[in-house]
Amino acid sequence: MIQALVVSNGIGGVTYYKSNEIVRYDVVEVTRDFDPDLTPYDLLVVPNGSDHVAMLKIRDKVRAFLDAGKVVMCFDGWFTNWLPGNRWIHDNTKATKDVRHFIKTDRYRLLEGVDLKKFDHEKHGMSGWWACGYIECPPGADVVVEDTWNRPLVVLDEVTTNGVMFLTASGPLGDFTFYGDPDGISRLYKNALRHIARRQSTPQLQAA
Repeated sequence: MIQALVVSNGIGGVTYYKSNEIVRYDVVEVTRDFDPDLTPYDLLVVPNGSDHVAMLKIRDKVRAFLDAGKVVMCFDGWFTNWLPGNRWIHDNTKATKDVRHFIKTDRYRLLEGVDLKKFDHEKHGMSGWWACGYIECPPGADVVVEDTWNRPLVVLDEVTTNGVMFLTASGPLGDFTFYGDPDGISRLYKNALRHIARRQSTPQLQAA
């Protein structure tokens, strides 16, 4: 079972991280003395709306966590300084209503059963799954989903450290099945968890 720690901003946004047969979640709330012990965990989840000033304070811990072969999921953008090798780029030069999503590299079948059209929702002239920019990622990282202009929106980075970073460009991700989302972002999140679980149990994937 994956042992995961979810960072909470104390306002909300972590209720959809519910323990199940694949993963057990603990939650740590950001405080003035934020300094969590990451050693018991396999996975660190930094959801949409997180405090990235707090994350910057523990970036050396995060790097050590990744160098130990662990996994970080960040679904919020704004990780310019605390995640190694990747940078979130704010870019509002393109009309969000024109954003569409396309598969680029999916060697682990993270998008199996996922309906990408659900990421192209439009409401009040907005579109693009809240992706207020894109990710500048290192050579060799998997760009799983890109946008209309070939900019990375979902990245799986297994090259920068000994571990794995699964990153989205400022889009919420989690198990939203109870909101009626069985084949959209919930499926992507569950597929990513299954990849982590397979990686734990398969030495070849860990060494890849």
